[in-house]
Amino acid sequence: MRRRRLLFSLLLVAATGMGTAAAVPQGAAGAAAPAAATPLDRVVPAPASVHSGGSAYTLDEGTQIRVPGGSGEARKVAGYLTGLLRPATGFDLPVTAKDGGDGIVLRLGGRGTKSLGAEGYRLTSGSRAVTISAARPAGLFHGVQTLRQLLPAGVERQSTQRGPWRIAGGTIADSPRYAYRGAMLDVSRHFFTVDQVKRYIDQLAMYKINKLHLHLSDDQGWRIALKSWPRLATYGGSTQVGGGKGGYYTKDDYREIVNYAASRYLTVVPEIDMPGHTNAALASYAELNCNGQAPPLYTGTEVGFSSLCVSKKVTYDFIDDVIRELAALTPGRYLHIGGDEAHSTSHADYVAFMDKVQPVVAKYGKSVIGWHQLTGAHPVKGAVAQYWGYDATGAAERQQVADAAKNGTRLLLSPADRIYLDMKYDKNTPLGLSWAGYVDAKRSYDWDPGSYLKGAPAESILGVEAPMWTETLSNSAHIEYMAFPRLPGVAELGWSPADTHDWDSYKVRLAAQGPRWDARGINYYRSPEVPWPAK
Repeated sequence: MRRRRLLFSLLLVAATGMGTAAAVPQGAAGAAAPAAATPLDRVVPAPASVHSGGSAYTLDEGTQIRVPGGSGEARKVAGYLTGLLRPATGFDLPVTAKDGGDGIVLRLGGRGTKSLGAEGYRLTSGSRAVTISAARPAGLFHGVQTLRQLLPAGVERQSTQRGPWRIAGGTIADSPRYAYRGAMLDVSRHFFTVDQVKRYIDQLAMYKINKLHLHLSDDQGWRIALKSWPRLATYGGSTQVGGGKGGYYTKDDYREIVNYAASRYLTVVPEIDMPGHTNAALASYAELNCNGQAPPLYTGTEVGFSSLCVSKKVTYDFIDDVIRELAALTPGRYLHIGGDEAHSTSHADYVAFMDKVQPVVAKYGKSVIGWHQLTGAHPVKGAVAQYWGYDATGAAERQQVADAAKNGTRLLLSPADRIYLDMKYDKNTPLGLSWAGYVDAKRSYDWDPGSYLKGAPAESILGVEAPMWTETLSNSAHIEYMAFPRLPGVAELGWSPADTHDWDSYKVRLAAQGPRWDARGINYYRSPEVPWPAK
């Protein structure tokens, strides 16, 4: 019944031409009548439960943001919220620890919040107040992301806009379907600065993504400075695809990214790809090669030609050092060891290598994630296999992954012809690749993670992750063009209940995001499948 009500309300919105238009700037002549408040069920990702009704709340110059009890974490979320709302509204929005029945209330704990889990929230809106309640700070933060979508799109601008700033009446009770909702950024093929990574983090947070997977090493570049093997960064990080100057993160840079992500309730998952995709390391240290000779740095885009020397003791000394230093910098649970496209490593050597490397990850207190080829070895207890296969992947390989899942290996789904964000939208897309096919907005959204991989138990699915490989991408505008509009759909697959997934209703909600992206200066592809509002 709820799904039918949601679809009906969205189609009614589309049919009547009602959009969430950007607010008119102060002093503009001929301003149109203010748009109605955004319906509670028009946000992305779709909430688990919506009950609309009652009077709308109007944000004004007297609004306070209340943090009852003065929790430090809740105050941080309140500070983030004021930073979002002040530029466009022009309101002071003071934060107070005093409880009260008015304003915007961010409440940790309270009746019924425990059932919402670590990331869930309840948002209640009425004429006097909007209250977001959650058991944990992450839930408050996710509730704030919903709140911002319930305000007019002009709230995303950095200059003062004309209101009114209405929030529709009713209640949302919301929590995620999957614990892991990730996006990967390849900083190896092209290097991205700390500020560029932060910009992407802010965009991920808008849609309740909670993991940022950083692909820190590959044939074209090593991007993290380590004390034990300094030439990895200074030499191995000195170039990128096409021969540009490359770059790398110092430990302080990496900590800055980790801390910034944490402030947006994302956890960083670092990846050191091995035993293949290692030319940058092999070029930096000759002893890592079986013949003792360092190859030249590589700036092309071919894969599968490099391999660490599996038989050498120094290889495992190297891996121990790298994992030790990286684990010490990374507070999150997971460390990704790659493992894909190791075409220059024999199967026997690959299995032996993974048998030796996985315990090193555990030794330093982390859990292993590997690309799904890990299931061809012996995944350790607690390991996660990231499946990147697609329609052309053979039945035997799919079965191998499904069998590992039946035996306890958790799966992270990243099917290349669904949610590889670097795949072209169509033949005319100026960026990206097409080896997995063309991936339009509908194809990226229109599948169910719970039933995608035949034979894999539904309970084995840890979540979804949208990788962004960067052979052809070299700046933030490129990243955004490939991520939007597909990324919000991936976020919805990870967050929303399966019974809310419906392309016809989703595309209307997605279209309403366009003015928000315009307001924030996000470069996006105006997919012809989506009924975008006229600019």
